[in-house]
Amino acid sequence: MPVQSRRLSKLQTERKKRLRFALIICCVLLMLLFLALGLHYIIRHINSKFYFCAQSLAFVPIVNACDGKFDCDAGEDELNCVSSLRINTTHTVRLMGESLILQVFANNETWSTVCADNWRTQYTRLACQQLGYTQSPRSIQVPVRSLHPDLQTAFSVVNSEDQEASANIQNVLRMRDQCVSGSVISLSCSDCGEVVGEDRILGGKDTTIESWPWQVSVQWDTQHSCGGSLISTRWIISAAHCFAGRNKELSQWRVVLGQTYMTSSGAVSVESILLHPAYNSVSRDYDIAMVRLASDVLPGASIHPVCLPPYQLSIMPGEELVVTGWGVQQEKGHLSNVLQKATVPLIDRSVCSNASVYGSGVTPRMLCAGFLKGGVDSCQGDSGGPLVFLSSRWQLVGVVSWGGGCARKNQPGVYTDVRQLLNWIYSIMDKYP
Repeated sequence: MPVQSRRLSKLQTERKKRLRFALIICCVLLMLLFLALGLHYIIRHINSKFYFCAQSLAFVPIVNACDGKFDCDAGEDELNCVSSLRINTTHTVRLMGESLILQVFANNETWSTVCADNWRTQYTRLACQQLGYTQSPRSIQVPVRSLHPDLQTAFSVVNSEDQEASANIQNVLRMRDQCVSGSVISLSCSDCGEVVGEDRILGGKDTTIESWPWQVSVQWDTQHSCGGSLISTRWIISAAHCFAGRNKELSQWRVVLGQTYMTSSGAVSVESILLHPAYNSVSRDYDIAMVRLASDVLPGASIHPVCLPPYQLSIMPGEELVVTGWGVQQEKGHLSNVLQKATVPLIDRSVCSNASVYGSGVTPRMLCAGFLKGGVDSCQGDSGGPLVFLSSRWQLVGVVSWGGGCARKNQPGVYTDVRQLLNWIYSIMDKYP
């Protein structure tokens, strides 16, 4: 055999060996990949069905976790659960009206407006901290003469310019009959609710998360369950009915932020879920919950908190509100893959509580928004999501709660009225900063 032929034969043999080796490596990698995927889904399935007792190395059915009984030997199945928190006191700091006038509850007996006399930056930070915010605190002075008469009945003033460090703003204030400076403090504690230039919630339109960066997906076992609203770098507001009746063990709950398209990737773990203690699953009254993330999120273009409304924020019937979410696009339909938004008008309470609409089912903690003729509405999967109102900034005025079907005639959407529950919200944010 010629030398050249032998060389070609050796080269072909080497190529076949390399090809065979490459095929073996690919097969091994594919097998490992399939094994890893299989293991992942097996673990996920086990975690969705069973709770692992770490100390006793035992499994108990997940439905037995957080049922009030110690199924694990060490009782750890009852430690990390959805709970409720009763607030029996008045939160001592609040912002009033569209001007965000700062008031404190003085001497545990009356609300007083805070004067600008001797006011310093450190007091701005302190007051905002009591409102649950630490981002971008700032204040301006507003003339007393421009205030509503109700805000001119009592005043508080910084006692002196040299105050020792204090845990709350009340300790540096004293009651006075008037403001010597003639001005009071207007407080802004966060760069929340910033307006971004721009409806399927039923009858809605595709939108992007950058336009509504506070919208989140609250998920159980990687599946979208409800919407929610980011109100600070750590706290989410959602609906109590999203968690009541479901498994109350926290490990399977996650929150996805900053996504236009529905996904479970990048989910953030949950540290605690607190339901309003007065929530009633029959009447759906007090349908609100607060979700505390396991870690702070970094605000950006697609992740940003919405503002809580001030006390006594007035919204007139017919004014436009916006509801967003990934809910179904028709009754008994499928969830939307892309974030939806719809503009709905506020409905007067007397209309919504009419016998031809919802009658006595509408409580003082609820508001109605939508069209009595139907056609545009929130629906299943939107629950817990935001209903927002644009003043100088976007403010969270409602939480998607319930309704008669979706977009039906004389069955508009009913929302938890956030303005009525601010004391509970602020007290929790203050208690768990």
